[in-house]
Amino acid sequence: MMNAPRLLALSTALPPFALHQAEIERRARAYFAGAAALDLDRLLPVFANAGIETRYSCVPLEWYDRSHGWAERNELYLDHAVRLLERAARACLAQATLAPGQIDAVVTVSTTGIATPSLDARLLNRLGLRPDVTRLPVFGLGCAGGIAGMARAADLARTQPGANVLFLVVELCALCFRRGDSSKSNVVATALFGDGAAAGIVSTAGNGPRLGAAGEHTWPDSLGVMGWDVMEDGFKAIFSRDIPALVRSELRAAADGFLHRHGLSLADIDHVVCHPGGVKVLSAIEEAFALAGGALDHARAVLRDCGNMSAATVLFVLKRTLDAGCSGRMLLSALGPGFTAGFLVLDA
Repeated sequence: MMNAPRLLALSTALPPFALHQAEIERRARAYFAGAAALDLDRLLPVFANAGIETRYSCVPLEWYDRSHGWAERNELYLDHAVRLLERAARACLAQATLAPGQIDAVVTVSTTGIATPSLDARLLNRLGLRPDVTRLPVFGLGCAGGIAGMARAADLARTQPGANVLFLVVELCALCFRRGDSSKSNVVATALFGDGAAAGIVSTAGNGPRLGAAGEHTWPDSLGVMGWDVMEDGFKAIFSRDIPALVRSELRAAADGFLHRHGLSLADIDHVVCHPGGVKVLSAIEEAFALAGGALDHARAVLRDCGNMSAATVLFVLKRTLDAGCSGRMLLSALGPGFTAGFLVLDA
C-alpha cells in the first residue's frame, strides 16, 4: 500500500509594515469622508468589531494616501509576492532539512495579482530549484486556496511517491485597497484584509501530519457571493452580506456530505481548523458545527494578529494549532469564490 502524503514542514511569512487597526480606521474616515452615499457612522464600527488589532502590508501606510493604477499595483504585487514567497520557502526548506534541488514539484496559489510568467517560474532561479521541477500555478480560489493548494500538493505526492512537493501561498490583499471606491464592500475589505504568505512541503517519504481526504463543495448560482471585479485601478472586492447566514445554514450539510463520502463524520474530528474570514463568520462556523467555547481560539488569534490574508490565513491557523501541540484528527475548512467550501482531513 502506498504511503500517505505527509506535511513535512510548514512556515509562514509577513511583510515588514504593521498596520494598526485604530490608525487604519482614522485614515478610512478621511479617505471616505466625501462619499455622500456612504453612511460612515454606521459602517465605521466594522473596524472596532472586526476582531483585528494588527495587520501587515508590503507597502508603507503612506502609500494608501494616493491613488494608484492597475499597472503600478501589479508591478508591486510581482515584486513583493516573490520576495515574501522566497522567505517562506527558504524557512520551510530549512525546517525540512532539504536543499532546493531536492524539490520535485511546486504548487503556487495566489489570487491578488496576475503573474505571467507565473510566480513559481520567477522563484525558480532565486531559490535554486531544478530546471525540470514540475510547476502548477493556481489562480482564482481566493480564501479557499490554502486548503486547495495543500490538497493539490498531496495529489502530486501520491502520483509521484517519494517526491518532495513544495506548496506556496501568497496574498497581498492590502495592496488591493482602492481609495476611490466608496462601496460598502470596499469599506469592509479595508477593515479586514492584510498581506501574508505560507509554504509547506508534502511527501510520502518522511514524517509529519498525515494528509487524508480532501474535497470541495460549490453552491449552485452563487458566483455573486464573493470575488473580484476588475477595474481600471485594480481589483474591486465583492462580498455578500449573507455570507455568515449562508455559513450558518449551509456549511454543516456540505461538511457532513464530504466526511460521509470518506467514511467519516464530525464525531471523528478532534479539531476544526478554519479560515477566519471575520468574527461573524467564525461565530457562524461555531454554530454550524456546534463547537464548544474556545474551539476556534487559534483562528481568532490569527485574525487578531494578522487580519484576513485570504488563502494564506488558514495555514497560519494550522501552524499555530500544530505549534500549540494539538494532536488528533483535524478538519481544515475555508470558504472562497465560487461560492466554494474547501475541506481537508489532517491527522497529527
